[in-house]
Amino acid sequence: MERLFGTDGVRGMANVHPMTAEMALQIGRATAHLCKKQKNRRHRILIGKDTRVSGYMLESALTAGICSMGVDALLVGPMTTPGTAFLTRSMRADAGMVISASHNPYQDNGIKIFSRNGYKLPDAEEDEIENLITTERIKDIRPTADAIGKARRIDDAMGRYIVFCKATFPENRTLEGMKIVLDCANGAAYKAAPVIFSELLADVTVIHCEPDGININDRCGSQHTEGLAAKVLEIEADIGLAFDGDGDRLIAVDERGREITGDHIMAICGKRYKEQGLLTNNLVVATVMSNFGFFSAMRGLGIEAAASKVGDRYVLETMRRRGAVLGGEASGHLIFLNHHTTGDGIITALQLLSAMRHYRRPLSGLASIMTLSPQKIVNVEVRSKPPIEDIPGLRPAVAEAEAELKDLGRVLVRYSGTQAMCRVMVEGPTQEMTDRLAGRLADAVRKGIG
Repeated sequence: MERLFGTDGVRGMANVHPMTAEMALQIGRATAHLCKKQKNRRHRILIGKDTRVSGYMLESALTAGICSMGVDALLVGPMTTPGTAFLTRSMRADAGMVISASHNPYQDNGIKIFSRNGYKLPDAEEDEIENLITTERIKDIRPTADAIGKARRIDDAMGRYIVFCKATFPENRTLEGMKIVLDCANGAAYKAAPVIFSELLADVTVIHCEPDGININDRCGSQHTEGLAAKVLEIEADIGLAFDGDGDRLIAVDERGREITGDHIMAICGKRYKEQGLLTNNLVVATVMSNFGFFSAMRGLGIEAAASKVGDRYVLETMRRRGAVLGGEASGHLIFLNHHTTGDGIITALQLLSAMRHYRRPLSGLASIMTLSPQKIVNVEVRSKPPIEDIPGLRPAVAEAEAELKDLGRVLVRYSGTQAMCRVMVEGPTQEMTDRLAGRLADAVRKGIG
């Protein structure tokens, strides 16, 4: 049987297995049952969601499942994933659940689960939830009468999160005089982000901030920065900030309209943290997908850069194991453990803006800290995910590419943990070579399993 949980919770097309109301109800029941291991007190699970139309359906199903097990549901409505993690910890809930498919299109949805301390649920506990569902062990566990749980809305949840985010920005600084464009991806950051940056006295222009249930991530947000770049150039802004649908990623645009990746942001913040004495163990944690240029820049600054598997949970695992405070992905999912337990696009933006204020330099100047190596990533839609090494014709194609690259580049082929895609990445000495080799390898994947 295919595993229910992937690298970032349960995810799929809404109203199609596993993202059905029936499955959401079961996930709610199983999670609630797990929370009740601690006896003799009232248990609570907090639920947040992004702006997808299917969120209403899944929120109702999760709530029903939780309450049916004698656990209360705390509903915060549209809220970023990191906001939900913060509120879970702040309100002393037993767990937090986010209904979101992050950067995926509106047709998809997902369920992510946080433990009471605000960290994503460990694999072992996800396995336990999955086992409870697949074995139907919770089928006959049904409290009755006054033992059934209650649901209530938390009206001040957004205000609490806004205060939390603002507290991560230096108390002695403001954003007065800075012209900022925000792209909220028509997603979960649409309420909090404009308020936070305005209250810090920035001159804020907002785009893609009118969610209608189906326009989340639609040609906007962290994966589509063209509109943001155009607006930055149009109004001569200092910076553009693009979030994804659930607000845990940030991609920036400099004053010249050029995209600034998560690798750039991590390099800038890593340098600043080292100077402040905040970079514990003189270490940042990136992933195997981070650009060669990032690792080169870190070496030049005398900072160790470790590479984890792709996925924020693996970045976090490496950070906690090795005692790092800063880590992230090129996609813009950065984790600042001195501020939060998970990646937060708004907090990442505030740390970047703090560095700009400190150095008194435009973002284009700060981004020159690293030079991107020529890189090409091709996303190939696939029907199945057999082991990479078993894809017919791919192994010799990779060997040929690596022979041509010699020591001047690398090849990485991996499946997305959240989508039906195989990602082909090539880095090399020239853009022409990387594009050509990536195209050839992508064709091999399509021929083998596409």
